[in-house]
Amino acid sequence: MLYWLLYQKLFVYIHAFRVFRYLTIRTAFATLTALLIGLLIGPYLIEKLREFQIGQFIREDGPKDHQKKAGTPTMGGLLICVAILVPTLLWSDLANPLVWLAILALVGFGSIGFADDYLKVVHRRNLGLTARVKFTAQIGVAALIAVFLLLLRSKGEYSTRLMVPFIKRFRPDLVLHSIRHVPHLGPLAYLLFVLFTVLVLVGSSNAVNLTDGLDGLAIGCAIIAAGALAALTYVSGNVVFADYLGLQRMSMVSELTIFCGSMVGASIGFLWYNAHPAEVFMGDVGSLALGGAIGTVAVIIKQELLLPFIGGVFVLEALSVMLQVGSYKLRKKRIFKMAPIHHHFELMGWSESKVIVRFWIAALVFALFALTTLKLR
Repeated sequence: MLYWLLYQKLFVYIHAFRVFRYLTIRTAFATLTALLIGLLIGPYLIEKLREFQIGQFIREDGPKDHQKKAGTPTMGGLLICVAILVPTLLWSDLANPLVWLAILALVGFGSIGFADDYLKVVHRRNLGLTARVKFTAQIGVAALIAVFLLLLRSKGEYSTRLMVPFIKRFRPDLVLHSIRHVPHLGPLAYLLFVLFTVLVLVGSSNAVNLTDGLDGLAIGCAIIAAGALAALTYVSGNVVFADYLGLQRMSMVSELTIFCGSMVGASIGFLWYNAHPAEVFMGDVGSLALGGAIGTVAVIIKQELLLPFIGGVFVLEALSVMLQVGSYKLRKKRIFKMAPIHHHFELMGWSESKVIVRFWIAALVFALFALTTLKLR
């Protein structure tokens, strides 16, 4: 809105407003706006959550130290979503359909998380949506996003070409078409794209959700992942950088840099109140929204295969749960003292603060490695 007003309307009268045509300036303003929203609205939201007795219910089989957190206000992810949405609407070019797609992911997955948190509060126990309902809703939102991307592809505004890390000229789509016994993919290719997109988005949203178990852990890793995605969207949308790094030239994705910057600012603002000892928890409304948004941006800029490195800690947390469940079902033995893996380290004797900071360091290493792969191709 402000981009439209300041640059597209008032620029002819006040030439100084031409500065708002620059993506870097608008991203910086979006990040600061999101941060200020988080810092200013945070105390009001926390007070309202306490007033309505919207408190966290702690699993009884978890570390005993966590029982003292029972009753801490939850659903703070509402603050994150608002702090991302407002700057995105203010500073981005709203004529860009990819911006609206990112907003759809944030709101869609956030709504599922909101419903889950709301039922937990109503039932006054750590039980919200059933796993089947939750997964079905996530698959529905992810499939809708995939269909919209295919519609944009039909208009020449999006490419489904998959970028492979470390291999600059490898094109999986061309390899499939070059095989003699494989017919023209047609509808099958679209179906595979939808299934792959659903896998990425549902996996990403649940991975962030599983990581959200310690004060500031998930939101700190989200800051790092969103920062890495901001860099990737910027270079992918810049013709010079994209050519130099051998990336697909997708000029429309550049506006998503503002969305990613808003995620960074909103997450930092929320961390101010979520840092140990937390005054508020994000709840599923925050974790699912962030995970869905991160996954959607990765799909749009065609860095799905790089996402496991961008969100390395999220992947490790999700894998620890899958390995623990699989091992117990097959062998009746547990691999970890407790899953997700951050609880394993707590039960090994690490303090909560030590686990959080060390996982942040790991997340930073993963993200930096992901960025270096742009040149190592």
